[in-house]
Amino acid sequence: MAAGISTKHGLLRSQTSLCHVVHRKIFPNSVCIQRAVEIPSVRGTTSVRADSQHNEKYCLELVRSRDYDGFVSSLLLPEEARRSSLALRAFNVELAQVKDLVSQKTIGLMRMQFWKSAIEEIYRDEAPKQPVSAELWRAVRKHYLTKRWLLRIITEREKDLDDRTYRNLQELERYSENTQSSLIYLLLECLGVKDVHADHAASHIGKAQGIVTSLRAIPYHSNRRKVYLPMDICMLHGASQEDFIRGSRDQKVRDVVYDIASQAHVHLQHARSFSHNVPAAATRAFLQTVALEDYLQRVRRADFDVFHPSLQNRNPLLPIQLYIRSWKKTY
Repeated sequence: MAAGISTKHGLLRSQTSLCHVVHRKIFPNSVCIQRAVEIPSVRGTTSVRADSQHNEKYCLELVRSRDYDGFVSSLLLPEEARRSSLALRAFNVELAQVKDLVSQKTIGLMRMQFWKSAIEEIYRDEAPKQPVSAELWRAVRKHYLTKRWLLRIITEREKDLDDRTYRNLQELERYSENTQSSLIYLLLECLGVKDVHADHAASHIGKAQGIVTSLRAIPYHSNRRKVYLPMDICMLHGASQEDFIRGSRDQKVRDVVYDIASQAHVHLQHARSFSHNVPAAATRAFLQTVALEDYLQRVRRADFDVFHPSLQNRNPLLPIQLYIRSWKKTY
């Protein structure tokens, strides 16, 4: 009896196997074949998700290491704009560091051409493979970002590869408008803000940002025997490039810093003069003013000595100050 049951089960298994063989030969597009197709599609979706997470993390780490103030400011944005803000700031970092990373201008121009081509691909809705450009593609699709602002940042950074000093303060302001202000215009678009008063404030904040960045970078550039300060102000006070290169703390050097810092303060004041007319949503894009104000206050306390050790340390209270300003919706 047991042998009969075993034989019967064996027969059933044989019939089942035979049916599968016949079924595959007669119906080559059957369920078995279809499942084989479905598995790679699931794997493909998983791969795309993993790539997206890698790209997001790459941008986050890049901004955190190279633009800490911008990183903290981005974390305080609404969730729908946070990732796009980090993508834009990572894009800005990538362009800003080209000048320092390349040994020849030709290589720098090639890098800028890469980014110009990447922007064209993005607006043709072709997803790039490079992490930052892939995140930028995502931001453009989500917020319909203006192409002109992105290209203007690249063009201005490309001009800066000439490695020359600014002839006057107006040239530094123009550079700041085309780079930093353009970035803020894009941040406003991520927040869904379209307002002329917000644009005016963004213009002045961007100029203040560019001026403060040039001051903060003096010790770094001096160590590399470079000076990128307005020549007219240096000549006015009789300060030479060599004075900055050797880290001089003479009064004439402090006077140059005072004049430049004062202009940054003027731009901050102009930006705040629009505060009553600027939509509350726009203030999140202007959180960078906290870091600018912090540096200007610290350089004033150091009697405008940009080489003072206290200016080389990051303010540990800055994240809290940014949070409070974000909560109050002011700039």
